Amino acid sequence: MGKIGIMGGTFDPIHNGHIMLGEQAYKEYQLDEVWFMPSGHPPHKKNHHVTAPQLRLAMTGKALQGRQGLFCSDFEVKREGNTYTAQTLRRLHRAYPEHEYYFIVGADSLYEIENWYEPEQVLSLAVILAASRKYEDEDRSMGQQIDYLTCKYHADIRKLHCKEMNLSSAELRDKVFKGESINPYVPASVVNYIQVHGLYQEIKT
Repeated sequence: MGKIGIMGGTFDPIHNGHIMLGEQAYKEYQLDEVWFMPSGHPPHKKNHHVTAPQLRLAMTGKALQGRQGLFCSDFEVKREGNTYTAQTLRRLHRAYPEHEYYFIVGADSLYEIENWYEPEQVLSLAVILAASRKYEDEDRSMGQQIDYLTCKYHADIRKLHCKEMNLSSAELRDKVFKGESINPYVPASVVNYIQVHGLYQEIKT
């Protein structure tokens, strides 16, 4: 049995905050591998243009090159139609039943997860690793949310202890659109890929 971390997301583009979260999960919980899975067709991103899956997959792969334990997976990109976390976790258990799965999320996802598609499935099919919040009063609030979800869904939710990085892919897309540098926030290989392919130049997202 392997302990496999799952980092889902649009990764449009992947940035240093995503990578930091994956690396922290890998180290703190002694995971065997962390699989970064760019979503194929995310149902919750209808309000803006989403870069083609193969381009996001390529950026993610470049960002993870040479990083111990972190791997890029096309598991969701290969699927047709909308990609939901609950469905992905079920398919992972069928495809690789020998593994134990740890689903890695930001702190805010703990407050949104009951609005996800089949949240009870997400909370039963994987251990949830949630990035802890920086400030003590917010951290207590997060603790209460963990207790609530644990009680209601019999979930296994654990904190990830890593520094906060106030960074979003939407902000990075906007910076590229405005001609501003994103070098401090994104691996150099991803910056180069965005430039070569002219991403985020024509459509403000």
